Amino acid sequence: MKKFTLAELSTLTSATLVGNPDHAVCGIEALESASIEDVSFLANPKYRQAMRDSKAGVICVDQTVPTDDGKNYLVSNDPSRTFQVIAQHMMAGAHHHTGFTGIHPTAVVHPSAIIGEHVAIGPYAVIDQGAKIGNNTHIAPFVSIGPGVEIGSDCILYAHAVVRERCILGNRVILQPGAIIGSCGFGYITDAKGKHIKLEQLGIVILEDDVEIGANTTIDRARFKVTKISSGTKIDNLVQIGHNVTLGQDNIIVSQTGIAGSSKTGRHVIIGGQAGVVGHLEIADNVMIATRGGVSKSITESGKYAGGPVMSLTDHNRQQVHLRKINQYVKQIEALEKRLAELEERLPSQS
Repeated sequence: MKKFTLAELSTLTSATLVGNPDHAVCGIEALESASIEDVSFLANPKYRQAMRDSKAGVICVDQTVPTDDGKNYLVSNDPSRTFQVIAQHMMAGAHHHTGFTGIHPTAVVHPSAIIGEHVAIGPYAVIDQGAKIGNNTHIAPFVSIGPGVEIGSDCILYAHAVVRERCILGNRVILQPGAIIGSCGFGYITDAKGKHIKLEQLGIVILEDDVEIGANTTIDRARFKVTKISSGTKIDNLVQIGHNVTLGQDNIIVSQTGIAGSSKTGRHVIIGGQAGVVGHLEIADNVMIATRGGVSKSITESGKYAGGPVMSLTDHNRQQVHLRKINQYVKQIEALEKRLAELEERLPSQS
């Protein structure tokens, strides 16, 4: 890793330095295991004691954290981001996405494929007819690129990722291991005898710039047109995106979530783990859906939602409070019913 003085890191990150500007660091490490040559950070107040005990050469903190004499700090609004910037610069050129350069002898590249400059293609990767790969893209071992696929520059496709025919990836796209782009949408016609006849899926998938797809996540191709993941969206592991779905810019989709066909999200939508969205719905900008949320109707207003089916987070929390007291309520009702019966027995007869 490269070595930086704290003065250089302060300039690089626009963070305020508290401490010795000439002290040099060359590593990144957690608070507990950092040495005098390492950079670390505090993002959660519950680790303040670990920060006090840390031997780190400099610690990235925010303005609310009290600093100790004799230690070095980089103070900013977002210490996690400050630390990330430092890590990226320290590790520049040190982290290789594949140990191979150029095209490995065991890779199978169709003669009609167009390969950009400084592209690495690992062992046993397959690049099919008419595929185009942009400059500085890394293709790991056992990746499969289908015919007519277009991949932009500075992309990283990790082992066993699959991009099927005619799908399009923008620049700086990351596919984690086992990601499947362009699998067939789940569509069948059932005939009079109960046989399921496959509907051909003739569309494609488009991943715009700066999209990341998690390990073993599957994104189905559209039946006729496009399944689109808009720029900046990040999708976790084990997510299922159905055919004709459109995800807006800068979405976050957490693991084991399923989004059914033809649904559409706006910008800055966050969907928690194991959530489900039924088909043909729209979700507005700036919506947050809690873990295991079930979206059965379109959401037209920004805000936080939870439950199944989802409701506003405030209503959901209020409902959960009532549910936790359900045994108490049952006992109260039983007591009231008993009291009512006793009162009815004391009433004079109507006959």
